This record gives sequence, structure tokens and C-alpha cells, in this order.
Amino acid sequence: MTLLNKDMTLCISLSARPSNNGTRFHNHLYEALGLNWIYKAFAPTDLSQAIAGVRGLGIRGCAISMPYKEDVIALVDRMDPSASAIESVNTIVNDDGVLTAHNTDYSAIAQLIERDRLDPAASVLLRGSGGMAKATAAAFRDAGFTRVTIVARNERNGRMLADLYGFSWVAEVGDATADILVNVTPIGMAGGAEEPTLAFSEDAIAAASVVFDVVALPAETPLIAAARSAGTPVITGAEVATLQALEQFVLYTGIRPSAEQVREAEEFMRAGNA
Repeated sequence: MTLLNKDMTLCISLSARPSNNGTRFHNHLYEALGLNWIYKAFAPTDLSQAIAGVRGLGIRGCAISMPYKEDVIALVDRMDPSASAIESVNTIVNDDGVLTAHNTDYSAIAQLIERDRLDPAASVLLRGSGGMAKATAAAFRDAGFTRVTIVARNERNGRMLADLYGFSWVAEVGDATADILVNVTPIGMAGGAEEPTLAFSEDAIAAASVVFDVVALPAETPLIAAARSAGTPVITGAEVATLQALEQFVLYTGIRPSAEQVREAEEFMRAGNA
């Protein structure tokens, strides 16, 4: 076990509902690569004070999760194009007190769309309108999807997101169906009290060609479990978590681990949720 010492580099995550996903993934790689680094998750009571702490304490990297992906923009010094293009942040890199915001969610979603060969001609129901939904919608737009409907109760945010990418908007899912269902809300997240626990109806799940749940904790969300039960192919939030965390790791350390090291870190991360 690595002992804490004065020369250790610290990275953190800020989330309303912290998980051990990033903690286990990053710390496993630090140990595997012999780095004198440590990673810790926090649930901030004051976001501005937390970001001031990142700057003042020399914390190297900071992952940003729901619901802070947009609020943090006013607190950083620079916006990398990956974040400014979609006005959403999931990563902050601290260079001697200068905080630069990035977004690795977008690249993770884009990689999964390409890997699973999702058909750009397919219809998509995307539920959510926050920072992660922006990254997801942008990735689908840039992959050539045009038949996308944003589902969001908040009309202002829902319409803004839909208009930004030339999509349509509805307030409720209702009995709507689509080829691809994407959940980018906290529905089904561990520790949540949202109702219902499924972002889409069982009929819609069964009729879909792919169900994509961006929620990473639990790895097997109610939506993913329902899709598997219906025989519908899935893309999980755990897969998103691995890909975006890898790019964060590279931004923080300047090191790209081998595929085998990433696979082992992913397995270690998932074992913590078993």
C-alpha cells in the first residue's frame, strides 16, 4: 500500500453522489505505473470553495460530475475547445494555479457510438438536458444523427439543447419509441429517489435496437437490466466511465497506459461495485 507523503500529487472528483469508480480506476493505474499520486472523491457543500481549494492547494486534476458540469464554467480560467464547444465541463487540469476545463465525456460517447456501429439513420430518444446530455447530444450530432428527440421536463433547457443541435424536443416520454434510447438523467442512479426507476417504458425498451444508459453506478442500472431481460443490446455507463476516466488520466499525468493496464484498472473499478 502506498503511504501518504508530502510529495504526493493529489487528484480529486466532485459530485453530488460520489462513487468509487474514478477512485479505484485512477489509484489502480497510479500504483501499476509507480506514480506517487493519489485520487479522492468528494461531495462539495460549496462548489466555488471547492474549486478555490483545487487552485490554492495545488491539486493537479479535478473530475466534475452531475450536477456541476455547467456551474463550474464560471470558476475556471480557461476553456479547452472540448469543453467550450458544448459548454460543459467534466475535467479540470491545474497548471501552477491556472485552471483549464476540458470535456472527456464527449470523446467517450463518440467512441462508443463508433465502436457499436450505431446507424446515423436511426431515430433516437435522448432523455436529459444537463451538461452530460450536451456532451451526448453533440456526439450523436457529430456522428451524423439527425432524427434525435430531446426529452426534458425543463422546457427552457430542453428546447435550448434541441435547438443547439437541430433536434426536436418533448417534455415527456409518454408512449414514444425509438431505435436508440439514451438515458442521461439520474433516474436509476444508486442513492437516487427518482420515480420511476426506468427512464423509458418496458414497451419502448423491448422495441428499441439499442439501449444506452450513461449512469455508471450501479453498473447494472434498472434500465440496463430491463434491456437485457428484453433481449435488447445495451451500452452501459460503466463503459463511458472507463473511457472518459482514461482520457482524464492522460490529461493529468501525460502518460497513456497500455491497453492491458486499462483493462486491469477497469476490472478493479468494477469489482468495487460488485
